[in-house]
Amino acid sequence: MDLKNRDLITIDDLTNGEIEALFTLTDEMSDKMPAQYGLCHGKVMATIFFEPSTRTRLSFESAMLRLGGGVISVSDPKSTSFSKGESIADMARIVSAYADIIVLRHPWEGAAKLMADYATVPVINAGDGGHQHPTQTLCDLYTLKKERGDIKGMTIALWGDLKYGRTTHSLIFALAKFGATILFCPSPGLEVPENILHKLVTEYGGELEKFGKNHKVNQTGAFTVDAAYITPEQPHQLAMMPGIDLEVAMKAGVDALYVTRPQRERFTNEEKAADLQFPIVDKKLMSGKELQRALVMHPLPRVDELAYDMDADPRSMYFKQAARGVPVRMALIALTLGAKEVAAPVETVVPKVDYPIYKREYGVKCSNPRCVTWQETEKNYLKPEFKIVSLHPLTFRCIYCEHGTEPKFVASTEWHQGLTESKRYNRANSHLSKKIKSENLIAFDSAEEAEKHGYKAGHYVKSQVVEVSPNE
Repeated sequence: MDLKNRDLITIDDLTNGEIEALFTLTDEMSDKMPAQYGLCHGKVMATIFFEPSTRTRLSFESAMLRLGGGVISVSDPKSTSFSKGESIADMARIVSAYADIIVLRHPWEGAAKLMADYATVPVINAGDGGHQHPTQTLCDLYTLKKERGDIKGMTIALWGDLKYGRTTHSLIFALAKFGATILFCPSPGLEVPENILHKLVTEYGGELEKFGKNHKVNQTGAFTVDAAYITPEQPHQLAMMPGIDLEVAMKAGVDALYVTRPQRERFTNEEKAADLQFPIVDKKLMSGKELQRALVMHPLPRVDELAYDMDADPRSMYFKQAARGVPVRMALIALTLGAKEVAAPVETVVPKVDYPIYKREYGVKCSNPRCVTWQETEKNYLKPEFKIVSLHPLTFRCIYCEHGTEPKFVASTEWHQGLTESKRYNRANSHLSKKIKSENLIAFDSAEEAEKHGYKAGHYVKSQVVEVSPNE
């Protein structure tokens, strides 16, 4: 397996075999920690953290020091030229001259990919806003394997803030890759974003069954499930008998309950003002038959969502998760810098969906205001770019933050052939849009945007004869 000089931006950047091989090396390093000193002698890691961190930053720095390398660090954006308006792209070029590997945490979703695009050394994403946190997911998977064995066939419940929790977003895809069943137990109003569910079903197979608001699966109603993802690795009847077979499936119990805190720093003003409820995981909840053998996991820090009376419970794994971050990241750093090699198991490679790319300098903007493409400092280095994940309805996925966007209007280069008088735009849900080839597509967020670029309203803008999609 060769991870040398590769970036790790999302958990999709690693195959199952590569993750298994990384864990093999993690075991080796855990057993002989002092023997790893000197593997990265003369190498320098830059940790750039523009959001608070204890476990991730210190475990990365401890990992590099235990490998015999050096660390240079930024923990306050006010102490860098970022506060003067420097772009991430420029910062990537500069830091690449000072370090052999970069670890970045940033509040902008997609910032890690942008830095990787311009850095000349490997970049590891230590959390980019509410997008992903792949190395935390490696710690989570490693803990599951050490404590329970094969992840395939496990049932994992995700609890708490599933809207903004980047750790859960990475974990969802990783669990699906390894063949686990996932139960979604969000705090009300903090459900998994639709773009993540869309990607989960279309790219990982399996089925998603939604049960409505807080579907109770025990007599007390304390343990509730909003939706379930059933891996294609397992036979099931959920799609035919929703709400019944969930209880049948739950008879075997949950293998792990993954708890997350409310990410209040990412809440909208409306969410901050709302009286959102955050159910607590405590001994009473964990006494339910569905959870009696469940591991309790948490990426930490905790606030009020995980009771302190769980700390002494042998099922609680969160302090082990944090401790395992050092050997896991040691293995990752050593492999990325080429200091170690390890054989990956033979695996069946599942081909990735080859989506067409949409890249034009005007017309459509990512729908996520937290995306790096919205930032003024980056406008000279990047333009919005999307994968066309669906034509009916027309749906784009931002290549930086992975949020979904549905343009309202479309045109085609074939229609106008460069002639101003033929430049017409129509509604994206009209039958004309179905005739446009992806390479000829021009999309617009609004009629005003289309007209600003010289396009005139076509028949299916002016008339009421429009085929309305279910999403509009």
